[in-house]
Amino acid sequence: MKMNRLEKWIMNNPLRAAIQRHYAAPILAQLGGETTVTTALEIGCGNGVGVEIILDRFRAVRVDAFDLDEELVAMARQRLARRGSSVRLWTGSATEIEAEDASYDAVFAFGVLHHLPDWRIGLAEVVRVLRPDGVFFAEESYASFITHPVWRRVMDHPQDDRFDHAQLRASMKGAGLLELGEKLALGGGSGW
Repeated sequence: MKMNRLEKWIMNNPLRAAIQRHYAAPILAQLGGETTVTTALEIGCGNGVGVEIILDRFRAVRVDAFDLDEELVAMARQRLARRGSSVRLWTGSATEIEAEDASYDAVFAFGVLHHLPDWRIGLAEVVRVLRPDGVFFAEESYASFITHPVWRRVMDHPQDDRFDHAQLRASMKGAGLLELGEKLALGGGSGW
């Protein structure tokens, strides 16, 4: 699901980039432990800040990334042009990832699953493209946050079948993912 104008502005401003770099990325790195990332995928790459984080902080050799929004992919291409062949970008959907099975050492999702009307299909796709022993790094907003009346007025998130922390955790386990760690924030409204 594409973001509305307000959410696109929020997700593409310097404050969001700073939060990703200086708050979310260190938490993900700590929770993921010593992970060797040669090839990585970012679903919902937005303007490309996450790709920079994956290359710089997680030291990935190559990052593939996509977003449903063509405008955001164009922004990411511009931002990442100097990275050359270490980055491949395309327009695509997290419910139909254009990659072979077991292609990636790590998959990153900086607040993406809650945008998917059928987030379980997106999660199954993540598992499909992860190599055995691969790591899924996820930052997510939960139902208590996205269904709150204030956010419902300004954001265009799907409202039906949203997950809380326990539901997402159970779905990840049911999909065959092993939990390496977790951290809740915003009163349980989001987590890693």
